[in-house]
Amino acid sequence: MLYGLGAALGEKRATVLLARLPLVDEDDVGRAVRWFERHGWWAVLAGRLVPGVRSLVSIPAGAARMGPARFTLLTLAGSAVWNGALVGAGMALGTQWRLVEEHGWVLDAALVAAVVAAVTALAVRRLRKRG
Repeated sequence: MLYGLGAALGEKRATVLLARLPLVDEDDVGRAVRWFERHGWWAVLAGRLVPGVRSLVSIPAGAARMGPARFTLLTLAGSAVWNGALVGAGMALGTQWRLVEEHGWVLDAALVAAVVAAVTALAVRRLRKRG
């Protein structure tokens, strides 16, 4: 979706539109754009492994008119590495996976709390910047 937005609107207009959302910081988009400018297509591949860049690097890729086939292949490859690492970690647990199931609610609660805290902090920071 962000690739299409970048391709349709261009980098500057897509950034302005996204900056209106409380959870998107214009500085984060700017960092993703600069990273794409420095690293080109590698930014899409590696960007899938970097939180904060993972999605936003799609905007400059679309604005730069990177071919959709290349973009899709790089996205698939980068996402495969990330997901492979997660699956590998799960496999490393082996027969201990039941412990995760048994105590998983603690991880779920911690993850939910972390996401709520991060979203709240981003929204507050964004709203303070506007005001």
